[in-house]
Amino acid sequence: MKAIINGIIIHDKKVLIGYHLLFDEKIIALSQRDLPKKCEIIDAQGLYVSAGFVDMHIHGSGGSDVMDATSEALESISQSLLQTGTTSFVATTMTMTQEDIVKALDAVIAYGDKVTATKIRGIHIEGPFINPLKCGAQNPIYIEQANFDWIEPYLSDIRVITMAVEMPGAEEFIKKVSQTYPHIILSIGHSEASYEQAMKSFDWGISHATHLFNAMPPWHHREPGIIGAVFESDVTADIIADLIHTHSTTLNSVEKIKKDKLVLITDAMRAGCMKSGHYDLGGQEVTVDNAKATLKNGVLAGSVLRLNEAVKNFHTHTEATLAQTVYSATSLPAQRMGLQCGELREGYDADIIIFDEKITIKNVYIDGKLRYYSEF
Repeated sequence: MKAIINGIIIHDKKVLIGYHLLFDEKIIALSQRDLPKKCEIIDAQGLYVSAGFVDMHIHGSGGSDVMDATSEALESISQSLLQTGTTSFVATTMTMTQEDIVKALDAVIAYGDKVTATKIRGIHIEGPFINPLKCGAQNPIYIEQANFDWIEPYLSDIRVITMAVEMPGAEEFIKKVSQTYPHIILSIGHSEASYEQAMKSFDWGISHATHLFNAMPPWHHREPGIIGAVFESDVTADIIADLIHTHSTTLNSVEKIKKDKLVLITDAMRAGCMKSGHYDLGGQEVTVDNAKATLKNGVLAGSVLRLNEAVKNFHTHTEATLAQTVYSATSLPAQRMGLQCGELREGYDADIIIFDEKITIKNVYIDGKLRYYSEF
């Protein structure tokens, strides 16, 4: 048994002082009682302690991409994410050929539970069921109508599907998946849907919005669109808080409206945790310069955001407390995906991080084992 002492513990949108955290492979307890005998002591030295971050939308990091479809790529992503405090991620695909997507799905299923660092918690299908008018950095030539048949063998391993609800076949697909596979989060994104279409899709089974504000119509006072529908409903939404995809004032405004329905993500591509330079995303060349990733035509191509940076940015530029911000990167995404992580709760996975006031990651524990260490 291990015990983290002298830490500022963040749990359940609260800050706890004077508690210690007991764990082995699972969380045992948050306690103020005397420490058990024969307990390994970890002194947090006044730093913050929380559950590890959960990224439900990330394509790659450390020079590798999920679409590489190899065990080596998945391990590389898994290892590189430790420094960001991310202990769980959902492997996110791109709009490419059906053959390429299937190879990526097969690789995640075959090797996903064998990575040795940050855990892979399933698959996020981002495309090809999207609108070419809002494809963003997705390659429009591979966009197709929502198709249940080829994706059906993988649905038990899929956690999230991002799709354009206004496209042909979307309504039937959404209703069928939501009724048959309730564990899957169906998300509106890369879409031109109107306010009315978006609201109808929530009745069909859409319960989330992908990278709010990006790859969707702007919020207009006469045409509120997807953003207006999200604001008027209780669906959750994720957001890229890199101050590039979303202005700091926008972060502050949306926090006031969505509060505990907002998930922090990175949407990072293979250049995550890497230097500026030339990379690729979905077969297209991407230039990364000063933390901004763009295609040749200037369109934003995912991000190089780290999830600890997203937490820092959101906490700095909104009225959310640090505990509320951490909730958006831990408990909420884990809850939405039905995972027993993201909380320092008895019986949950002992995926734990220690970080300072700048959200610089110092220690990362996965299943109770120290996987990353930086000097305090």
